[in-house]
Amino acid sequence: MLEKIREGSQGVIAKSILVLVILSFAFTGVSSYLGSSTEAAAATVNGEEISESALEQAYQSERARLEQQLGEMFDALAADDTYLASVKQSVLERLVAEKLLDQSAIELGLRVSDEQIKNAIMTEPAFQTDGQFDNDRYLAILRQLGYQTNSFRDMMRTDMTRRQLVASLVGSEFVLPGETSYLAGIQGQTRDIRYHIVDASPFVADANVTDEQAESFYNSNLAQFMSPETLSLEYIELDATAMAADVVISDEDAQSFYDENKNQYLKAEKRLAGHILVNLGDDESASKAKAEAIYAKLNAGEDFAELAKTDSEDTFSGEQGGQLDWFEQGVMEPAFDEALYSLEKGQYSAVVKTSFGYHIIKLLDVQPGEQAPFADVKAKIIAQLKQTKAVDTFFSLQQTLADVTYEVPDTLSEAANELGVEVQSTPVFTRTNAPAPFDNPEVLKAAFSTTVLLDGMNSDVIEVDANHAMVIRIKSHTAAGTVDFATVKPGIVERLKQEQANEIARDKAQALVSSFAAADAGTESITKTKLGRFDQSVDGAITSKAFQMAQPAGSAVVDTVALANGYAVIALDKVNAAEGIDDNVLGALEQRLSAQYSEGDYRALIATLKAKGEVIYSPVQ
Repeated sequence: MLEKIREGSQGVIAKSILVLVILSFAFTGVSSYLGSSTEAAAATVNGEEISESALEQAYQSERARLEQQLGEMFDALAADDTYLASVKQSVLERLVAEKLLDQSAIELGLRVSDEQIKNAIMTEPAFQTDGQFDNDRYLAILRQLGYQTNSFRDMMRTDMTRRQLVASLVGSEFVLPGETSYLAGIQGQTRDIRYHIVDASPFVADANVTDEQAESFYNSNLAQFMSPETLSLEYIELDATAMAADVVISDEDAQSFYDENKNQYLKAEKRLAGHILVNLGDDESASKAKAEAIYAKLNAGEDFAELAKTDSEDTFSGEQGGQLDWFEQGVMEPAFDEALYSLEKGQYSAVVKTSFGYHIIKLLDVQPGEQAPFADVKAKIIAQLKQTKAVDTFFSLQQTLADVTYEVPDTLSEAANELGVEVQSTPVFTRTNAPAPFDNPEVLKAAFSTTVLLDGMNSDVIEVDANHAMVIRIKSHTAAGTVDFATVKPGIVERLKQEQANEIARDKAQALVSSFAAADAGTESITKTKLGRFDQSVDGAITSKAFQMAQPAGSAVVDTVALANGYAVIALDKVNAAEGIDDNVLGALEQRLSAQYSEGDYRALIATLKAKGEVIYSPVQ
């Protein structure tokens, strides 16, 4: 059988078929290689793909922006993978919206000419020096941002075309004067009220809650009794600062270091400066002319100290004959500093301009630089040598810690023995209440990682801070779950008692409604005239209810509202028109309304384009 197949495969027809099959596979493979990309799409918008790399680039840019804006707060937020996932999703939604806008702009035939792009670049303040376009600055910024001129031009064209579409929609939005006046009147409206609070506290003692009621409430509200995920850790910590306390440095070592590094302990020269100052003011040319006139008086032989008292606009130093203070080189602004350190004792400078104004600077005295005595810097040297030795030891031990915890990943004991330290333990904590330094984002991320939390292995070496590192492993872990009834029963009983007391307070408040309308009903009440919508002097629930009640027609309108501990009966006596509404208030309100309307228009546009088109998200998003 095999022999016949072998013989058949040598025939002309068989060889021809084999050649066709080979060519078919070859062309199919080449076509596939040339015509498609192996990169997955994060989303597809009307057939156009948004690549994963484009999403990742935009996401990293957004992360950098948030980190700069939020500072240390971002590190804490970034420890939560859910937060980062939401940031990435919002970035993807923005990219989808931009793609929809680009497609719509093309469909509408919107275009941006080369001349418009050129003008936009030429007038961009970031590319200007002293109000004029600077080509060198332009190219330098593009290199810093990683753009070629062609790619930047294309990006500008896309962005400007997109903005044409958005501006045509948002720019057509307007707010009617009647809208702002009406809203200002509503927001500025005040109300005259009376209210009486029925406190529920006296009724708590009489409330009775059975075990069956408490358990029924527990079973109906299990979601309220979830306990968070908790854990405790074992860890080995290396801290160079703590190590430095145990380092011993002899006086001889400190003296030797001082002798070898005397240049580090030179006291810098100081100069006592005096000046006559003319502030810049609104007319710089006039200020400069005044300073030049004072300089001419000095050259004519008038006394510096007297001129400082009469002509200097720095009145504080002027009273001292112009004397300022002792300055080391590099402390003052460059122009002032350069002038001061170019003078001989007793000399004064020509007119010097700084951000404060025009100065004439005089060198009043000089303290030459000198060698600091060993006794003065001994403590500093010892501390420096201790820290240096501790850091050297830290890096040596850190490498050993990394090696041993990697080679023996299921315990910290081996590494502790090797380093001569103890394995320490943390108290039990949750993701949101970790004690320092375990609230460090990198430590939290490692603690809740699969390697540590689920596999029970040692973490990598975590850099907590400069010259401060640790390795952690799980000691105990409790998954999030429902707290048992016995634990939460006392709290449930107190809650149900409070609810019963509130019901009694509600009934008593309702009983007062019919008689409370009259101002002389005899019920003790608190009167508040001209209560504002955002007034903080009254319980927020009372204020909110007062502004929900209908305007009284003749007699007062009365209603009740629940408080945190009881009920309140409220009588609305009068609604007062807004006061103090001027053009500034109306202008600010108009801007806010316009921004809200424009934002709503933009969101509606994107929603419409999404509904008309086809947006397919990657399953992993």
